[in-house]
Amino acid sequence: MPSIRILALPLAVAGLVVSACSTPSGPASPMVNDYACGQLDIQVSADPDSRLLSVDYLDKRMLLKPAEAASGALYVAPGDDSTRLWTKGERAMLSIRGQKYPECLQPGALAMPFSAQGNEPFWRAKVQAGMLEVTRPYEPDAIMSVLVEQKTADRHGREFVGEADGMRAVLTVATQLCQDTMSGVQFPNQARLTLNGEVYEGCGGDPLRLFRGAEWVVDDLAEQGIIDRSRMSVRFLENNRVSGRGSCNRYSGRYEFSGEGGLTFSRLAATRMACAPALMMQEDRFFDVMGRVSGARIGQAGELLLTTPQGEVIKAFQSGHDSP
Repeated sequence: MPSIRILALPLAVAGLVVSACSTPSGPASPMVNDYACGQLDIQVSADPDSRLLSVDYLDKRMLLKPAEAASGALYVAPGDDSTRLWTKGERAMLSIRGQKYPECLQPGALAMPFSAQGNEPFWRAKVQAGMLEVTRPYEPDAIMSVLVEQKTADRHGREFVGEADGMRAVLTVATQLCQDTMSGVQFPNQARLTLNGEVYEGCGGDPLRLFRGAEWVVDDLAEQGIIDRSRMSVRFLENNRVSGRGSCNRYSGRYEFSGEGGLTFSRLAATRMACAPALMMQEDRFFDVMGRVSGARIGQAGELLLTTPQGEVIKAFQSGHDSP
């Protein structure tokens, strides 16, 4: 099954912010955890002496203080309740200045419920609350449920094993970009289903985790390059919202992602600042192409590729800076 691995790109959040280079010193050794919030990588450090939590991301560091929570651990930015991090086990939820990021997962962890599928023959598997539900190959109407145990849990992925009615099922999941062999849709995980020794390959996870969490800065607009020091960008936000910069103006709108890998933008609206004529022309071109985008994928260098039916491509890379 053809697949592509996403290159590791530095990513990651601002309440009380200091330089990421200035690491706190002291006798206590802080506990450090890494999370991926979609395409935003963060490093969380708990200092037992100060009780503050530091979150490093991109080129910033955020300091948070403990707050009351019904479960798990909640930390908020002093003076900014809209910037917060809630953690429980290997998962976390992050908001920065009111913007909610995808569920944050420690290396190898999976967003639950987790679904995977493969082709030739078709199969489907879903893991939730200790149960594995499988649509077996060659038997689309035969669905079996197996109580499973997580046998492997490391930074590369997870393995679930169960047995019922003489059928031993193993679902192995790796954190690696995967492309469906029929639809071409990309997924954040490779998956392997083993039934009584028979192995079936496939993909799994939420495809939107490949796009959300990053600010994608345009590197090339339909093979015409971009004006020096100009900036066009795309952010995929919660609730199917999109925002960014168009060269001169900020814009916002909606996006729709289909199960077959299609992506479209709609209701794009921009502010009305005036800029140099060349920038305005580039912005008009950008909005025109964005309005005709019909698909999206991740390239071999980790770049975002937005494509139109006419073959035009917007190529963008993840920003290494935190932009309000």
